[in-house]
Amino acid sequence: IPEQSQVTLEIYNILGEKVMTLIDEQMQAGYHSALWDGRDSLGRMVSGGIYICRIQAGNYQQTMRMLLMK
Repeated sequence: IPEQSQVTLEIYNILGEKVMTLIDEQMQAGYHSALWDGRDSLGRMVSGGIYICRIQAGNYQQTMRMLLMK
């Protein structure tokens, strides 16, 4: 994270539907990690496939593709 700011880390499926919000809090600048266990916001396991990870921290924004394998 480039500077202290409100950080949001969300997982979306390939259709653009939000699956899970992993982080939504104020964080200090620096390196952080998050772990997604393959569950949606209701605690159900999602199917294997491609998912989109979107991080937003102040003016910084990045989107990455992930492959969930079972």
